[in-house]
Amino acid sequence: MLFEPRSGRLAAWGNALLAGLVSPDEAVSSIVGEDAVHRVVGVPPAKRGGGLPGESGPVGLTLALGRLRALGVSGLRVALPAPGHPLGLSGPPEFNARALEAEEAVVAVGAALGLVPEVTEAGPAPGDLHVSVTWHCLPVREAPPADVPSLGEAERELAEALREATVVLTRLDVAGSGPVAEPALSAYRARAEAGREVLAPGYPPRAVRVLALAQRVDLLVSLAYEHGPGGAVAASEMAARAEALRPVERVARRAMVAAYNAAVEERERG
Repeated sequence: MLFEPRSGRLAAWGNALLAGLVSPDEAVSSIVGEDAVHRVVGVPPAKRGGGLPGESGPVGLTLALGRLRALGVSGLRVALPAPGHPLGLSGPPEFNARALEAEEAVVAVGAALGLVPEVTEAGPAPGDLHVSVTWHCLPVREAPPADVPSLGEAERELAEALREATVVLTRLDVAGSGPVAEPALSAYRARAEAGREVLAPGYPPRAVRVLALAQRVDLLVSLAYEHGPGGAVAASEMAARAEALRPVERVARRAMVAAYNAAVEERERG
């Protein structure tokens, strides 16, 4: 999955904008990040409707967020589904299928609408890409999202899963160390030390802490999956590695969703 999902940026800075804590320009700039452009569109009529109410064609994020506010949207939640784990989704099947394909989505609070990103890359080389994002606006079912923990639950689960997995991964020599892992971890630390905001204004400190830990755990899991078997040379050891990583990855995704949704949860409680 993505280390920093675009749905997380949209929800975090969209929530800050809806709460009046940042300007539209600041919110949109933070959401777009290093991408070239973001647009919001509907799906073709043949795909059972959808679209941003009040708009007939693609619109920019500034107009789209303003339109959502006018429709009564008071907050944005994140969904990070994976096969067999509809994390943060509430239906209907059409929306869930698109979100599962993208591995992420944003669900509005206060209007039965959701947004699923479609990323398009074009360019001569991996380091020289023009990235555009199209957010497909679709109807959603107004129901509690699936399997989203509280911040406290997420933090406890993450700490426990990390302890258990570290024992196995250390034995298999894939605990996130070595010449491949170190540059990635150094880059992660450099971004954090440079003062980059993990979440937008308005989020509780605990959400920032949980998201930072979840992102680091997700990075370590990705490194363990992607960069060779380490000491796990036997098929049985490789299977043990996958078995150790799978629940940690699931818990990290649950923690990310809890962190990104914390601003909405706090607002609803208070």
